[in-house]
Amino acid sequence: MSSSRSERDTLPARPSDHVDSVEGSVPESGLGWRGWLRWAWRQLTNMRTALLLLLMAVAAIPGSLFPQRQADPNGVVQYYDDNPELAPVLDNFQLFDVYGSAWFSAIYLLLFVSLIGCIIPRIKHHAKALRSPAPKTPARLQRMAAHSSHELQLVEGRTPDADIEQAITIAAAELRRRGYRTARYDDATTWSVSAERGHLRETGNLVFHSALVGVLVTVLFSSGLNYTGDRVIVAGTTFVNAESAYSSFAPGRFFDRDSLTPYAMTLDGFDVEYVEPGRPGAGQAGNFAAHLTIREPGSEETRAETVRVNAPITVDGDRIYLLGNGYAPMITIRNAQGDIVYQEPQPFLPQDSAMTSLGVVKVPDGLPEQVGLIGFLYPTQSTLETGASYSVFPDLINPRLTFNVFTGDLGIDDGTPRSVYQLDTESMTQITGGDTGVDSIELTPGDTADLPDGMGTVTFEDLTATEGADEPVKRFVSLQIQRDTGATWVLIFSILATAGLITGLLIPRRRLWVKATLINPVIGDRKVRIEYAGLARGEDPGLERAVTQFSEAHLSAVAEQLPSPLFKKGTP
Repeated sequence: MSSSRSERDTLPARPSDHVDSVEGSVPESGLGWRGWLRWAWRQLTNMRTALLLLLMAVAAIPGSLFPQRQADPNGVVQYYDDNPELAPVLDNFQLFDVYGSAWFSAIYLLLFVSLIGCIIPRIKHHAKALRSPAPKTPARLQRMAAHSSHELQLVEGRTPDADIEQAITIAAAELRRRGYRTARYDDATTWSVSAERGHLRETGNLVFHSALVGVLVTVLFSSGLNYTGDRVIVAGTTFVNAESAYSSFAPGRFFDRDSLTPYAMTLDGFDVEYVEPGRPGAGQAGNFAAHLTIREPGSEETRAETVRVNAPITVDGDRIYLLGNGYAPMITIRNAQGDIVYQEPQPFLPQDSAMTSLGVVKVPDGLPEQVGLIGFLYPTQSTLETGASYSVFPDLINPRLTFNVFTGDLGIDDGTPRSVYQLDTESMTQITGGDTGVDSIELTPGDTADLPDGMGTVTFEDLTATEGADEPVKRFVSLQIQRDTGATWVLIFSILATAGLITGLLIPRRRLWVKATLINPVIGDRKVRIEYAGLARGEDPGLERAVTQFSEAHLSAVAEQLPSPLFKKGTP
C-alpha cells in the first residue's frame, strides 16, 4: 500500500494533496487551510456532487404540495385553520416559504457554484484544445475503429517521395475542405496527415451549460427586483398602479415599493362570444377581449389597448395578462329610512362553465347590525324538479340573483385581513335560506326585495334602465400585472442553451488519418501503401462510412491530379 501511494505521489502532474494521494479520499490534517479549501472545492465541483445536488432539487416538490405565503397567503391561513397542530411543525421547516427558505437557497447556491466549478476547467481545457494541432498519427492505424488500406504501384522514372507527398497534400486539402483541422507528420519512409473535427460539439456543450448558469443568475437577481400583482377591474372603473389598489401583491425581496409607475387603466368593455344553443359545443366561450384605456403619468393623452388570452400588453415595462372574467351585478342596499348604505357592482366569481357565479356582499354600517349576504348569480336560470336553481347557458338570457342573509360580526373590526370574496359565518346568524324557515331572496334585474326584520331593502339594478347600458349586468376582468426585468435575458440564454444542446447532439467528434508508407524501400520496391483510419468520441455509426467515402474521394483525386501512381490493388 505504501509503495503504490509513493508512486502516485511522485507523479509530476499530481499535486501532493490530490484526492487520490490520501487515504480514504480525505485530506490529512497537515494540509493546512489552503489544502482543506482546495479539497473542498474539488469535492464541490465534482460532477457526482452536481448530480447529487440536482437530485436534491426534488426539495422543491413541497412548494407545490403546500400553500406558499408569497403566492397564496389566504391558503396558508386556511391550512392553519384546518390543521392547527401540523401547520406550526411544517412552518418550522419553512414549508410555507419553500423557495425562500434557508435550506432551498443553500441547495440552489451550492448547485450554482458546483456548475460554475465544473464549467470553468472544461472551458480552459477546450480553449487549449482549440489552439493545439491535430494529434500525431498513430503507428498502427489498423487498431482504429474504422480502417482501410490500398496499395499503389508507382511508375518508373519519377521520384516516389514527391508523388507520395503530393498525394498526402491532396488528402490534407480535401480534409480541410470537409471542415477538419489538419497537421502533417512526415519522416523518411512515411508521410501522413492527421485531421480532427467536432470541436464545435464541445463548444455546444459548454454553451449549453453556460447558458443554464446564465438562466440561474438571471432568475436569481431578477426575481428580487420583480413583482406580480392581481387586480379585478369592473367595466367602467379605473385602476391606478399603486400597491394599495391591488387585490394581491407579491414583490421581490429587493423591489422598491416606491418605484411603481402610477399609470391608470380603465376597463371600457369586455367582449366574449358563446356558441349558440342547439349547435355543437353550445355554451363554449371564445374570443375573449378586454378593452382598456391607458393613461401614463405626465401625459394627458390616452391610448386604447386590447388584452386577450395569451396576448398580453406592455405598459411602462409591465406585462398585463388576462386571467379571467365574470359578472358584477350592481347591488343597492337601503336602510329602513330609504337611505343608500351600499351600492357597488360586486364581482361574482364563476363556479362552472355555465357561469353560475358566487358573490359576497358585506354591509358593516348603516343597518341595525352588520349584515352579510352570500349570493348566486344564474345568467340563464332554470329550475330542477327539486326546486334548486342552476344556469343552462353562460350568457345573460334569463339572469336571476339569489341571496342568503346573515347578521352578526363580519370580523373586519379587529384589523384581521379578510377576503372580499368570502364570508366568515362562524360568528353570524343566518336569517334567510337553509334551515331558517325563511325563503332565500330571489331577484331579477330591476327587482327590489325586503330584508328580514324590516332592516331595509336590497335591489338588483337593471343597468339597461338606469344607465342605458347594453346589458343589465356589468362584466369584470381579472388582470395579472407582472414586472419581469430578466425576461429578455432568460429568453436569450434559453435560445443559447437550445442552440448549444442541438449542436452538441448533432455534430460528431471525429479524427481521421491518412498515411502513406513505402513498401520495402531498401530493395527498391516501387509500391506504396495508403491507409485510412478514423476514430470517434462516443457512438458514431457513420464513422466507417465516412472513412470509406473519403478514401474513395481521395484515390479519385490522386488519379486525376497525379498521372504516375497507378491503382493496382486494395486490401480492406
